[in-house]
Amino acid sequence: MASAASTVSTPAPPKRSFREQMHLAREDAIVSAVNRLLAEKGFEAMTVDEVAAEVGIAKASLYKHFPSKEDLAAAAMVRVMNRARAFLDSLDTAQPPLALLRRVAGWTMEVQLAGEMPSLPSENSSLRMALTTNKAYVDGLMDVSDRLGAWITAAQADGSVNPALPPIAVLYTLYARACDPVLGFLKGSGLYTDAQIIEMVLSTCFDGLGKR
Repeated sequence: MASAASTVSTPAPPKRSFREQMHLAREDAIVSAVNRLLAEKGFEAMTVDEVAAEVGIAKASLYKHFPSKEDLAAAAMVRVMNRARAFLDSLDTAQPPLALLRRVAGWTMEVQLAGEMPSLPSENSSLRMALTTNKAYVDGLMDVSDRLGAWITAAQADGSVNPALPPIAVLYTLYARACDPVLGFLKGSGLYTDAQIIEMVLSTCFDGLGKR
């Protein structure tokens, strides 16, 4: 006989109104446009007018969703962090830590080569403020960093990553692959496929330039 507890069903979440659905759909379209423009042009060159035109709405309407250009960029980075977390969730963590780090670096390169990685300046106080005060972004960044940090530490412990390097230097090196200009230079040459480019850059990153 089933217990009383097992017969209690979880209430379904309330359905969103049509207006709420339209609001979320518009925000999704805005973030998609921002992501593409940031990947293509970078933060400094992207304008709010371009984003509004891309989505097909007035700039005043766009500001009802995101009050500034910096908030637009932060929303794009939240989406990237969510994608990164989903990718990490999909990995088989029984693999050696170095293999996991290579997979993550390769994934960031795939995203960049596909034109889906936002390009943000490293020095911009207003943008930095928008990112550091965005809880969803900070939570995502901390989660990704903690997971990568654990793999870096494990790889250093087993000798597959140089233990003399500060783990934070290794972490930032991996993050840098997401905006590595070498990828664009090699792709622009027209000589290599995306897979070949990724393998070459992975080799220089993890194996170095010395003859093996």
